[in-house]
Amino acid sequence: MPLLEISVVPVGTNTPSFSSCVTNSIRMLEQKGLKYQITPTATIIEGDLNQLLDMAKEIHQNAFTNGVDRVITNISIDHRTDKTMDMSRQVEVVQQSLQ
Repeated sequence: MPLLEISVVPVGTNTPSFSSCVTNSIRMLEQKGLKYQITPTATIIEGDLNQLLDMAKEIHQNAFTNGVDRVITNISIDHRTDKTMDMSRQVEVVQQSLQ
């Protein structure tokens, strides 16, 4: 299953904080029932590729609803077809390697 990492940075706001943007994005993901993991600098989303791309567009557009005039959105897609992949398995593999 593809993974999408997304980071949204609102530019030119009155505050350096953008936690409200992250909070709104998480609410959107929960409404869609998508599995996600928050990191300190981005959010990882698991799902069908088309669903992930649509969600990235929605998250990007949603930042403008908070009065932001400029938004920089970075996305990275990890899509593997040779074997099954998901967030929890990726983490498990690394954790096992550390033991």
